[in-house]
Amino acid sequence: MKQVKRISSLLAVVTAAAMVAACGNGANEPTPGTGGGNNGGGGMAPISIFQSKVEIAGDLEALAKKYTEETGNPLEVWGSAGDAYITQLQARLTANEGPTIFSVQPGEEAERFKSYYYDLSNEAYVADLAEGIGLEIDGKIMGMPLAVEGFGLVYNTDLVDPASVKDLASFTETLKQLKADGVNGLSLSQEAYFLIGHLINTPFSLQEDPQDYLAKLAAGEVKTAETPEFQEFAKFLEVIRAETTNPLEVTYDRQMGDFATGRNAMVHQGNWSYGMLEDFGELNIDMMPFPLMGNDKLAVDIPSAWVINGKASEAEIKAANAFMEWLITSETGKNAIVNEFKFIPAVTSIEATDLDPLSQAVYDATQNGNTMPWALNYFPPGIIINDLSPLAQEFFLSSSMTGEQFLERLDQIWANAG
Repeated sequence: MKQVKRISSLLAVVTAAAMVAACGNGANEPTPGTGGGNNGGGGMAPISIFQSKVEIAGDLEALAKKYTEETGNPLEVWGSAGDAYITQLQARLTANEGPTIFSVQPGEEAERFKSYYYDLSNEAYVADLAEGIGLEIDGKIMGMPLAVEGFGLVYNTDLVDPASVKDLASFTETLKQLKADGVNGLSLSQEAYFLIGHLINTPFSLQEDPQDYLAKLAAGEVKTAETPEFQEFAKFLEVIRAETTNPLEVTYDRQMGDFATGRNAMVHQGNWSYGMLEDFGELNIDMMPFPLMGNDKLAVDIPSAWVINGKASEAEIKAANAFMEWLITSETGKNAIVNEFKFIPAVTSIEATDLDPLSQAVYDATQNGNTMPWALNYFPPGIIINDLSPLAQEFFLSSSMTGEQFLERLDQIWANAG
């Protein structure tokens, strides 16, 4: 990706400044109401789109014009003001002046607005969603994602053989050997999500039902200290602390700069980090899974999904579905998703070419169904920044804190959050 995008609340730490600086174009102000069902030139009711990704605002407006030119159906893109998006969306929906199509992020945000969603489960254009990808609420597909993003161990192929990083033992041996060679084996960085938020996703996502496990954890019915995946995760943390640079001394910029110049052999990052690397020229890099319990899946999920306002008129819902189908199936729409929006497609029917190495790894995993979800989307609000990050900081500052003690504290945090 050309820049770090707003991917759920987990990247808010890194992207907040960019989101404020890149406030959306407010030139297209919404017309009150949902359009009333008046037919446009193509026989469809006028519809509107309100979405949170300021990065694609200009390209989306251009695409809306192409859509109207090709179909005759009127489509208006409402400008948004970056971090004010949710406040504006809530106000408009409450006043019954909501858009026909709008975007929501998985987790708390999606649950908050679920009473407004139109059920997309039977729409033909959702049939090609990649395995495990889609905004599902109460067993129904309620949102259509346009893109996926993923994270794992980003590695220098000249320094690391992925066949040698398959489990705790081989991971440990690799870090020790790289350290002996004068190379930092793995770099985390001090920002909350890059320190612990992404890393701790793996033991949660390896549970048979991550959301159910989270609910039971909050209720005190299970404990991380008694869960095998977390017990091994604590051992990984101990190895990282012992064999790598202290992440509290590392910023995101330094992490990626040292990786690009060969000082770091691996970083725990996502495909968005390529934007920090491309200025260094051609690099021999790839992405592999974090090998907890022998895990062989990348953490891939959707940053957001587009939903149709179920409280719009029947004519508007019909028009919204027509646009969504055009976007996913037409050559113009496919081209926009891949080449203009620069998205990794969430559907198997859209081919992506000329991807950077990290996006290619995520794309391949998505197409093959070799993915695990972002369980962290369902964490209690603010827990990563306010609770997990301070705990991780204490762990990396104090060599006397054991992995077992880390898990005991983790269970206390969840008990308080519940």
